[in-house]
Amino acid sequence: MSAPTPTPRTLRVAITGAAGLIGTALAERLRADGHAVLRVTRSPRRADDVGWDPARGRLDAARLNGVAAVVHLAGEPIGARWTAPRKAAIRSSRVDGTRLLATALAGLETPPQALLSASAVGIYGDRGDEPLDERSAPGTDFLAEVGQAWEAAAEPAARAGVRVAHPRFGLVLSPEGGALARLLPVFRLGGGGRLGGGGQWMSWVALADVVEALVFLLQRAELRGAFNLVAPEPVTNAEFTRVLARVLGRPAPFVVPPFALRLAFGEMADATLLAGQRALPRRLTESGFAFRYPTLEPALRAML
Repeated sequence: MSAPTPTPRTLRVAITGAAGLIGTALAERLRADGHAVLRVTRSPRRADDVGWDPARGRLDAARLNGVAAVVHLAGEPIGARWTAPRKAAIRSSRVDGTRLLATALAGLETPPQALLSASAVGIYGDRGDEPLDERSAPGTDFLAEVGQAWEAAAEPAARAGVRVAHPRFGLVLSPEGGALARLLPVFRLGGGGRLGGGGQWMSWVALADVVEALVFLLQRAELRGAFNLVAPEPVTNAEFTRVLARVLGRPAPFVVPPFALRLAFGEMADATLLAGQRALPRRLTESGFAFRYPTLEPALRAML
């Protein structure tokens, strides 16, 4: 008689940014697998919520004692005009929030086994057509500087023996939120078009693959350090525009000139809309992760 299949162990996983696009999808995936999810939130309302206020240096750290893992996704959105106060908020929400969390985890009697602390491919800066993997040097612009400080802020947890991994997110695609949700109404009306010359690279990734990659990183105890969480085949902005228009069956005849983007968004336009990274997920694929949507058109057709 064969031995019974062992029942998977129920884990307790805490998530900051659990109300965001990625956090919501990840929480649903973990709960579907029978795991318990604790939301680390500024507005705790439920029994499984953990209160924190990173701007004031507050965290109910005792509630995190004994959790199996923490997934840290919280951070101020970058998609708006960058004033000096907004740039300070972008940096502080990532660096100070991560340092608060990592220091608290390091001081727990039973710290988590793993901390997945978010980062972004903006850490490489605008590098033109250069293929970028996790061995590539960081850039020197504002987002690159923030990215380096963001990752370094998790060091207290690593020194305490917590396994720390940094998923460096690219452009996460979902019709439920983020950039794609903002583009869809315009493209469906036939008003889409490329940004500037369209040669800037877009390191995109489907939300479904983001969730599975995060689960993969949670499950693999040997994986630590930076991981580009992007699809294996990045595209230029011009190609992204063509593919999205083709999937929707609508024309995308327009070009948004750089001066108009700079007029509307200032520095943010040059750093994000007119810049890009040709990032590749070398460490994920070498570790055995298989993307469900490695190419853009099948990904968009599945979503839309």
